[in-house]
Formats: sequence, structure tokens, C-alpha cells
Amino acid sequence: MRVLVTRPQHSGERTAKRLRELGHEPILLPLSHPVHDANAALRGLSTSKGSIAITSAETIRALTAHDAELAVHLARPLFAVGDATAEEARAIGFSSVTASGGSGAELAETIAKKAGSVLYLAGSPRAETFEKRASEIGLRITVAECYRMEPTPIAPQVLDTIFEQRPDAILFFSRQTAEDFFRVAEPQMRPDRVDGIRLLCLSKSVAEMVPASLRGAVSIAAMPEERSLLSLL
Repeated sequence: MRVLVTRPQHSGERTAKRLRELGHEPILLPLSHPVHDANAALRGLSTSKGSIAITSAETIRALTAHDAELAVHLARPLFAVGDATAEEARAIGFSSVTASGGSGAELAETIAKKAGSVLYLAGSPRAETFEKRASEIGLRITVAECYRMEPTPIAPQVLDTIFEQRPDAILFFSRQTAEDFFRVAEPQMRPDRVDGIRLLCLSKSVAEMVPASLRGAVSIAAMPEERSLLSLL
């Protein structure tokens, strides 16, 4: 199957590798790119103690060039959404890493069983599920925004080329990505032009960003993690 991947470049390349291993043909269309602010993360770390929360591996990438400053924090308990993000944290030296399920709400519940407060190394924009659930259950959060996702301009000709041989499926990993895609690809995604293209979404929340006229083509992963999403293919 020809599968369109709408993730940022680094994450998209990882997904493309897994798709090839499954026998599919990936097409990369990064709709955004990260701008890191490692200083904000390091300030947050140096002015706090105890547990750390991350909901994206992009946080880890923001810190990879700062081994010396990071070293004193690597023994702190770190809680991550999903196994993939947890593995990236371990790879740069964090020694006490706990992976929750694939949602921010589950992350908050996991941390609350072990800690009353946490430093959240976050990105912008971001889903509110972690912070909302933390507030509901009394988990105190300090936020340090260490990266922001900025739109990557997409020329109309790029989309035209991709859709000359239509993809069989399009993967959506976040609400923001889905929103961005349907804005820039509106001419290519008219209902009369997309018959047969499957729209595969990581969660119900992501699927809400698909236009109502196209929701008949939507499938939602059973669990909000990449493995579950790819199993829909």
C-alpha cells in the first residue's frame, strides 16, 4: 500500500522505516518542524526537583546536545507517554524511566500514584489531556516549554505530485497535523476525489479534525500508539 505519513521529518522517517518493514510504500509529507529551546528545559530542570514528565520524544531531541548540563538530572524519575518516547529517554541516559499508556490522561494517573508534583517538559502547541487530567486528580504541574512546532510550507505542486498516484491511506498522529493537512490539501481532498483513500487516526481526538464529509473513510487505532495505528493497514 502507498501510505502518506504526515509527521515531522524525524518521526516520519522512523515511521517510514517501519512501513517498509511491513511491505508498504511510505510517502513523507512533513507539515511542521520543531524549533528547540533547550535553555527553557534546562532552566526548568535546574529550578525543580523530583519527577519529570514528557509526552513527546521531541523533548528528548531538544536536550541531546547538552550532556554536561543534563548529567545531574539523569537519575530523576522520568515518566513518558508510550514505549517509544520512554526508549528515547533511556537512550540519552535517564535511568529511572516509566512508560504509561499512550495518552496524556494515563500519564497523569501513572505519575499521581507515585508523586504529588512533576516538571512537565512540554511543546507548543500541545493537547490538553495531560494537564487537564492532572488538574482533576490534584497532580501539581510546573511547565517548561522546550520546543514549538512551526508550519512547514507545502507548495501546491508537491501535493499535486503526491496525489497523481493517490495514496491508499493517510496516517494522522495528532490533531494539529490533521488540521494542518486538511487546510493545505483541501483541493486534493474533495469527497469526489478521495474515494477509496483510508484516513487512519491515532485517536478519537485526532479523528475529530477530519472534515465531516470524509469521516466515513476514518479508522481509529484501538490504542493511541504507532503499532496499533499501523495494524489498521
